Amino acid sequence: MVDAIDARADFEPRLIVETGLAARVAAVAEPVLEDLQFRLVRVRVSGLPGCTVQVMAERPDGTMTIADCETASRALSPVLDVEDPIDRAYRLEISSPGIDRPLVRRSDFERFAGHVVKVEMTVALNGRRRFRGVLLGAQGDAARIRRDDAAEGEIAEVLLPIADMAEAKLVLTDSLIGEALRRSKAAERAQDIVEQTAERPAGTPPRASPHRRAGTRRMASASTQKALQDASGGSPRDAQNEGE
Repeated sequence: MVDAIDARADFEPRLIVETGLAARVAAVAEPVLEDLQFRLVRVRVSGLPGCTVQVMAERPDGTMTIADCETASRALSPVLDVEDPIDRAYRLEISSPGIDRPLVRRSDFERFAGHVVKVEMTVALNGRRRFRGVLLGAQGDAARIRRDDAAEGEIAEVLLPIADMAEAKLVLTDSLIGEALRRSKAAERAQDIVEQTAERPAGTPPRASPHRRAGTRRMASASTQKALQDASGGSPRDAQNEGE
């Protein structure tokens, strides 16, 4: 079960980080995002077609709305223009991590225990760099994984140092999609309560609502489609700026 990250993990350092040009962008982006109470997840710089700088971010509780992406984009774009870590024209994209998200902090490996992950190591372990299996959680600064390709009689569980990982990512499964949709619906119900409380005069008891409003149903449908679109690798919920 994925729970909210506790306060001690709000701005814990990433253990899986970028190299090269992406690392220079990350060094500029991370303090800007933290000032906005966001956490940097990952930076990627793609050269085809053109140059795209993708900055993936989230709130400490793991959420990132369209409005959050727009806020981050407005704050980050002028700073990148001044610091100029990229020597050519580029397109800036701010996105949420999505359902099959990267895992970069120790707390990520705790939160998503029970789900399937793919890991690529920078340093080979027992002669192999790629691992896939069920994430069992974090142990110290390592992640414990039960491999799904272990031969009969072979030890299936491995302990992988997180700092030696080039990439760790959740694998899209029905369980992962279902959990993401449950969180989305819970967030919508919470927003309904906030809206009803704001509309209700002081001292008035909450009104009975046996059926969801049509507008709220449409919101739920859009959220479901958005979650499935993220999961299938569709267009990200990005706020895009042109930078030079």
